Amino acid sequence: MPMSSDSPMSSRSDRISNLSRMLDDSNDVYGIGGAMLPMFLKDLQRNNDQDLVEVTLELEDDNIILCSVTPTEENNNINSHLLSQSPRVDGGLGSTSRLRRKFSWLTSSSSRASCSSDNSADRMDRLVASRDIRKLKAKLIRDKSSAQRALGGLRFISKSTAASDVSEMWKNVESRFVCLAKDDGLLAREDFAECIGMSDSKEFALGVFDALARRRQQTLGKITKAELYDFWLQISDQSFDARLQIFFDMADSNEDGRITRDEIQELLVLSASANRLSKLKEQAEEYASLIMEELDPENLGYIELWQLETLLLQRDAYMNYSRPLSIASGGWSQNLNSLKPTSIFHRVTHFVKWALLEHWQRSWIILLWFLAMACLFTWKFKQYRNKAAFHVMGYCLTTAKGAAETLKLNMALILLPVCRNMLTFLRSTRARLFIPFDENINFHKIIAIAIAIGIVLHAGNHMICDFPRLVNSSEESFALIASDFHNKKPTYMDLILGVEGVTGISMLILMAFAFTLASRYFRRNILKLPAPFNRLTGFNAFWFSHHLFGLVYILLLVHGSFLFLVHNWTQKTTWMYISIPLLIYAAERSLRTGRSEHYSAKIIKVSILPGDVFSIIMSKPNGFKYRSGQYIFLQCPSISPFEWHPFSITSSPGDDYLSVHIRTVGDWTQELKQVLTDDNGSRCTIGRAKFKKLGEMDSKGLPRLLLDGPYGAPAQDYRNYDVLLLVGLGIGATPFISILRDLLNNNRALEDQTDSNTETSISGDSLTSIGSSSMASTTDKKKPKKTTSANFYWVTREPGSFEWFKGVMNEVAEMDHKGQIEMHNYLTSVYEEGDARSTLITMVQALTHAKHGVDILSGTRVRTHFARPNWREVFSKVASKNPNTTVGVFYCGMPVLAKELKKLSYEMSSKTSTRFEFHKEYF
Repeated sequence: MPMSSDSPMSSRSDRISNLSRMLDDSNDVYGIGGAMLPMFLKDLQRNNDQDLVEVTLELEDDNIILCSVTPTEENNNINSHLLSQSPRVDGGLGSTSRLRRKFSWLTSSSSRASCSSDNSADRMDRLVASRDIRKLKAKLIRDKSSAQRALGGLRFISKSTAASDVSEMWKNVESRFVCLAKDDGLLAREDFAECIGMSDSKEFALGVFDALARRRQQTLGKITKAELYDFWLQISDQSFDARLQIFFDMADSNEDGRITRDEIQELLVLSASANRLSKLKEQAEEYASLIMEELDPENLGYIELWQLETLLLQRDAYMNYSRPLSIASGGWSQNLNSLKPTSIFHRVTHFVKWALLEHWQRSWIILLWFLAMACLFTWKFKQYRNKAAFHVMGYCLTTAKGAAETLKLNMALILLPVCRNMLTFLRSTRARLFIPFDENINFHKIIAIAIAIGIVLHAGNHMICDFPRLVNSSEESFALIASDFHNKKPTYMDLILGVEGVTGISMLILMAFAFTLASRYFRRNILKLPAPFNRLTGFNAFWFSHHLFGLVYILLLVHGSFLFLVHNWTQKTTWMYISIPLLIYAAERSLRTGRSEHYSAKIIKVSILPGDVFSIIMSKPNGFKYRSGQYIFLQCPSISPFEWHPFSITSSPGDDYLSVHIRTVGDWTQELKQVLTDDNGSRCTIGRAKFKKLGEMDSKGLPRLLLDGPYGAPAQDYRNYDVLLLVGLGIGATPFISILRDLLNNNRALEDQTDSNTETSISGDSLTSIGSSSMASTTDKKKPKKTTSANFYWVTREPGSFEWFKGVMNEVAEMDHKGQIEMHNYLTSVYEEGDARSTLITMVQALTHAKHGVDILSGTRVRTHFARPNWREVFSKVASKNPNTTVGVFYCGMPVLAKELKKLSYEMSSKTSTRFEFHKEYF
């Protein structure tokens, strides 16, 4: 076996001895010799030394280069004869090719070009051998830890691994089979998805059906119940290998044991369709090429089962960059368990402590209110108990008068929670420490309930009890109070049609109408009424009906001035109760009206975004100051001169513009979108909006927008907390976008202070990027910031929603060098990670982010998680990262999730040293 080398003869023997030592180490699969040499020697022994070859090796430093492997002349004839007699199992390759394949890993890529004997066949042999080496390594990685195999997931039907659950699910499948089976007792292929419970992923289920049918070497259009059961057993098999094989068979449509790029593309389209990702379907070809590039570096044009499995097992390695909350330290369990209550006494103590901290503000307000009502009711009850009228009308009179006194108080108090300017001002004072301003609407609703109860007691006792007893009283009894009725006993109709009766009944009707339309079923359009009664539902009906209370207060003043049994004006106290609240409310409305004219906003840009959302960029009016988390009211006079609608501000206080994101969920927002985006060049009318009305259009032909605010919201107090946990559902993310922008602007300001020569970069995207961050207010720079970090969780149903704040997310990822802000996107329309319908999408997502740093679903640097978050895990990880701190949990979305987050805030506050304070805001 000749060897050629340019090295001195003295060093050659050393290298040979080193080579022999390396070849002896057959346990090191990653070494030069490894386990491959014994396998090859055994292969030679099977040939009985009759198949001889000439091997040319080159020694270069510590490398061994295989230059050529050629058969001897004697054996060329033998090999040719054998090939002509029968095909070999390995595809017609003799010992020469097998030797090349066994030793191809010895050849460095830089030295292969120097071997003149390489040809296309040699190159193919090397590529196949290279793949064999990767296969062997993949097998060792898989065998190294059986737990790693579970990471692939690949669930087709359920998270459950218990056989009893699978059996119970089969009963449901069996019952659906009975309903779906035709007269011949066969289940049609198109009904397979519904039968196994995958009706929302019909195309994907049909792919599973066809894959299982191909295993039977059949093309089935219908199956029997026994065949369905066989299919079910294969689908519900909890073995990862079994699931992987089904998944592989779905792609391997021609059953050759190999998957091509086109077959991967087809499976990607099925997965995208199952998850309602239309954009992913359009890019399926690009992503299929990416998978082939990763799994087929030899460019053989196909991948095998083991390669697909390797990608599944290595998925988390690609995703580690996007898991900032995955902590490897041991402090996590310590923080959770060390402070966990161990006895009933400790648990009760923790509960009482949490209840006091969580509810003491609202508790003392409610208690004070109840005491005030009780005192007024008792005072008035006793007052009339000692009057002569009590002997005529009894306790019906005292109850009615006591309820009337509470009504006066509540009709005065109900105005205060909706005086937004006053509440916004008080939020910035020390009053926020003992008054729960976040509960203003809830308190408003509670007072409304108390008013309803008071009306029933007052009007009911008068009309059902007092008036009949007065009318039917004896002459002796009536003589006690005759002077109060001008010495003439009134009839029942006289009492009803008098000033007191007419005003009272009118107020009762108006308030009943307003209360009904303000209920949840009417206000949120839950109750569907036929036309024309459908106009009684929705926000507009609620808004306009509430303005009837202006007339109610007028009637209340009149009603309080014409009281039975009371003649001295000092005892007619209705005006005393409501005069000051009415003045405050009147001043509030006057301020809003005057400020809206002064804060006429000039529209800079309007953009249409996916998900029926559009954004408006407006110039910031002079003197307009606000905090992140606050909201404003907008009015478009060309649509309606009376309607004002609230929207969260999405720009930062340091920006030189004002922005809002609006979702078209009602007639007003739909008309606003049309007015702002349609061609306004000609006179036309869209709904209530009339174009070209004098004074309602600006120079660009866009309608004028009037602005009222800003108004306080729970999220504006975010600076009072060490750590933030911001949770937004859909459009509920808007108040938190302003907070993220503000935090980022503050970071930039600090960087500018440390490096005065560095200019703050401004994003070119004027719509969704942060922009003008250098305009952060000097007062904010001087004020010390308590907040050290923020965790933002955005849960949305549509992938297009990520376009709303794409610029913000990208800029946070780019500029937040200290890791102060963590952003987590969750897309609920995609099946959770581990489901077979989302597995391939997860692979593509990980590969794309690892290669390009961009998420395929959001188009940002922030990775998108699938399905809903595990909120308990989220809270646990935030607590583990931030011991002995106060975390402000701010939520904006539907009420359902608020209960879960509030419960977790209590539990984690009692189990860890981290205190969670929950604040909610509904949209």
